[in-house]
Amino acid sequence: MKRVTIYGVALAAIALVFAAGIGSAWLLQPKQRALTQSDIDSAVLHTLHNKDLPSRAARAAEAIRQSVVEVRSYPAAETPAEKSRADKGGRDRPAKPPESSAPAKRGPRDETAKGKPPGTPGPHAEKGAPEALPDGRHIGTGVVVTESGVILTNYHVVAGARRVEVRFHDGHTAEAAVLQAVPEKDLAILQPKSIPDDLPPATLGSSRELAPGSEVVAVGFPFGIGPSVTAGVVSGLDRQFVSPDEKQQLDKLIQFDAAANPGNSGGPLVNMKGEVVGIVTAILNPNQSGNFLGIGFAITIESAGGSVGASPF
Repeated sequence: MKRVTIYGVALAAIALVFAAGIGSAWLLQPKQRALTQSDIDSAVLHTLHNKDLPSRAARAAEAIRQSVVEVRSYPAAETPAEKSRADKGGRDRPAKPPESSAPAKRGPRDETAKGKPPGTPGPHAEKGAPEALPDGRHIGTGVVVTESGVILTNYHVVAGARRVEVRFHDGHTAEAAVLQAVPEKDLAILQPKSIPDDLPPATLGSSRELAPGSEVVAVGFPFGIGPSVTAGVVSGLDRQFVSPDEKQQLDKLIQFDAAANPGNSGGPLVNMKGEVVGIVTAILNPNQSGNFLGIGFAITIESAGGSVGASPF
């Protein structure tokens, strides 16, 4: 009995010594210093100096890249008389471009129109026409806005077309039907017959958060080249122009200076979060050159959603 007691006392003593050693080691450990703002700033500066980071525009473009599609419209077939004239000429007659609304003669409502009475013609504004290719196709741009592949684009990209195709980011091509057209707002909704697996829809933002000077990116297929990315800033808000016959009026437009050319029509205007805030629709052309001279216009995503009968939010 005494032997068992001695063993118990010895074990207890050993346990106490072990616990005391652990406690001493823990107490002697240096305390961790709390991070200060200076530490965080130094770490950020070190990263910036030693690693190349993508620009804000690059990150915004990458966020939208898989949702941007090339829209190919094939004009209506030639009449027998047109085909006969083309055959007599010994060459194929160029395809007729899709119909679109007449270019506006009244410029944007901004400083260039100050002092002029309402309706006075200003700088020449026109729709950014789709790019015509040698085989008769016309190229525009669209953006996927739902998981089922619904595409938002400009009406003038598909107007008068006998057939519409879309090409997705992975090269998948499908014929598309025009689900809804809103000519007075230059908007159209397309539904492709097939879509790639895991096709991501674009994230829709709000143009209400924009201000003159806000950075934006335009993604599209100018002259059939793309997807191409251009970057700039919002030049103005709440712009408008009216067609010469006053049958069409586009208002609440975003004015921007990211380059847009034929083929950009229907493409997304994106903020630095990668959110769609507008649909590229027109450029300003005082000399009617048809090419970008520094001022483009986009329909706000709110107007686009409202015109097709659905809120984007």
